[in-house]
Amino acid sequence: MTRRISWTLLAVLVLAQICYPLTTGATRAGLTVATVVLGWLLSVGHALLSRGPRVAAALVAVATGGGFAIEAIGVATGVPFGSYDYSGELGPKLAGVPLIIPLAWTWMAWPAWLAAVRLTGGGAPRASRNGARAGDNGAPTGNGGGSWTGRGGSAGLWVRRIALATVGLAAWDLFLDPQMVAEGYWVWRDATAALPGLAGIPVSNYLGWLLFAVLMMSALRPLAGAAAEHTDRRDDPMAALYLWTYFSSILAHAVFLDLPASALWGAAGMSVTAVPLAVTLLRARRGRDIRREDHQPHRSGVDATR
Repeated sequence: MTRRISWTLLAVLVLAQICYPLTTGATRAGLTVATVVLGWLLSVGHALLSRGPRVAAALVAVATGGGFAIEAIGVATGVPFGSYDYSGELGPKLAGVPLIIPLAWTWMAWPAWLAAVRLTGGGAPRASRNGARAGDNGAPTGNGGGSWTGRGGSAGLWVRRIALATVGLAAWDLFLDPQMVAEGYWVWRDATAALPGLAGIPVSNYLGWLLFAVLMMSALRPLAGAAAEHTDRRDDPMAALYLWTYFSSILAHAVFLDLPASALWGAAGMSVTAVPLAVTLLRARRGRDIRREDHQPHRSGVDATR
């Protein structure tokens, strides 16, 4: 049930994003709002259905609530992102922040966290009766090819997991901010120190994203509990969401949106998490295929002389 609902929402989200380059003006702004709402429903709904109300509530508190708080502080003080203002195209505001903005933090925070868990060996919460590794629902884990980062002590594991989740979320803004600024959805008052090719957006914005992402990811696990420490096959839609966001953003920026610099910066930034995730998923699929072949019943040969 969890996977079916998640895959359905993901399909609708993908369709909406495919339509984005084909629209302009108010239609594009409305589609942006709808896409963010869909993304929020997908991530929070998946957390609720796969892990229960505690994890979903923790995600909403940390990412949605925390996202609104940091954005309100940012708009009012310029800290930690820099001085900026939102236009009125993204719907109603509270404290100068469009209500969909914290939903966007939540949309990508959950798949970034699950990607980091998968890549740091979080695929096996317990052993099944026959000794095989299994997920919370008893299904074989999606980490069959082994994690990219390997295993270590609990402190080292925590640091790697937080670092990967942080970069996995914050690097998304290398795509997002240039796209939204180009649309006029927000504007920076002082962007003199900018990344090459990304004029109009201060470097402080990306540093602010990194800072808040560290705080968010560090708070998510204690609030969510042990259920957020592991992944299994139920989380495949979230991995697909993360990889779709990565590859489709590169294509859209490079080809459809005329933003080649952000295509390059975003491709480099998100690759830290996206490329290892793709490799791990391919290894896991190959491992499942091999095990499936090994368990196929062997039919005895047919006597051709009869």
